[in-house]
Amino acid sequence: MSNRRFIGTAAALVAAAGVALFAGSLLPPDGDPILSAANASDAGTPLYYQDPDGKPLYSPTPKKTDDGRDYVAVPAASDGSDQPATMSAAEHAGEPKADRKIKYYRNPMGLPDTSPVPKKDSMGMDYIPVYEGEDSDDGSIKLSPGKIQRSGVKSELAELRRLGTLVRAPGTIQLDERRVSVVAMRAESFVQKVADVTTGSRVTKGQPLMEIYSSAVSSAAAEYLATITSRTTAGIEPYGRGARQRLVNLDLPEPIIAEMEKNHAVPITIRWSSPRDGIVLQRNAIEGMRAQPGDVLFRIADISLVWATVDVAERDLGNVAIGQPVTVRARSYPGRSFKGLISVIYPQLNKETRTARVRVELENADLALLPDMYVDAEIDTGTPAPVLSVAESAVLDTGIRQAVLVDKGRGRFEPREVKLGRRGEGHVEIREGLAEGDAVVTSANFLIDAESNLKAALKGFADAGNAREGEMGTGARP
Repeated sequence: MSNRRFIGTAAALVAAAGVALFAGSLLPPDGDPILSAANASDAGTPLYYQDPDGKPLYSPTPKKTDDGRDYVAVPAASDGSDQPATMSAAEHAGEPKADRKIKYYRNPMGLPDTSPVPKKDSMGMDYIPVYEGEDSDDGSIKLSPGKIQRSGVKSELAELRRLGTLVRAPGTIQLDERRVSVVAMRAESFVQKVADVTTGSRVTKGQPLMEIYSSAVSSAAAEYLATITSRTTAGIEPYGRGARQRLVNLDLPEPIIAEMEKNHAVPITIRWSSPRDGIVLQRNAIEGMRAQPGDVLFRIADISLVWATVDVAERDLGNVAIGQPVTVRARSYPGRSFKGLISVIYPQLNKETRTARVRVELENADLALLPDMYVDAEIDTGTPAPVLSVAESAVLDTGIRQAVLVDKGRGRFEPREVKLGRRGEGHVEIREGLAEGDAVVTSANFLIDAESNLKAALKGFADAGNAREGEMGTGARP
């Protein structure tokens, strides 16, 4: 048993000697202390470089301004946000800030808890002092240059610019209702001959379509010729005028009447011509058929000017107006576009699709656009004149309130409520709250807003705590 005890004691002594030797090997030699981050900061090494005028412009390396001046080196020790997390409350209130009064101490983890005296949280971390002047009463917030650099804060000036907003909507090509004509008889007739014209054929104005015979037309023509050739009534204008008007009422073509007046002969068949240039949409005339008054024998449409009927979503109707330019692209012609203007906004909404129809007039000189063709329209609803606008990323939108952060320079930012207008091309119109030339934060603004809300909450807690202490002190007096 004594042997075992001796062996155990010897093993313990050997282990202790090994630990001492290992620990001694880790110690630095005399006069060669280990450099820490805090020591590096004390050495004055520049953390970054800032614009000499105090503008929110930074660089990790030496740099010059546009006019040749050097950026100012900012050492790590001057960045108030880079203090070690283990610094005590007394060190926070040390020599650099001894001339300023500490208002209160805030929780180091950002919790809404303050203290009028130095304190530690549940994890042993010291509360951070807040000095007078760090939380201004104008609602602005001040950040250290180091925090601005690390957060990636960027600012942009509010400028006047034209906002080009495009409303995209699908549509179809329709015929211009004003350019459609029908050929119909106003009296009982018989189709004697039909020209070589079929559905889809392109015809020109005055091109023969068919020849018809009508007893009513022949009777009226004979009466007119008898009136203008009679010795009794030839010189009496009212007689000839009435007979001629009867032919006009029967829709007899003017060239046929002129030919009758010249030749003094009534033709057996009447040649009927196309009333306009266009495409034959419908051909019902058949040789030998009997046509009753009102029967449509031909339907002809001019498609050199067509309509694009576009279905615009209900939410975009407020930006659409008559006369706005529209670019239409047909799916049948990739890479080609057609230009037009809005002529009519139909005063009716489709309750199933929640869209309204908008009519766009398009030139179709080469007849490329055909009826019922699908198209995609882009309506330029942008502002005709430049308006004050900022980047969309600069706006903090809560749904019921919109605000931006104005960069006041030297690390101070002021939240300001604004009223928005139209949007387009990544920018939004500012109708109230800003002036031209104001610098607004466009990047990392949510981080600044969170910091502002936190400081406002902490300040509220501190004010409430001071008020309670004042009440208690007053109540303690006799």
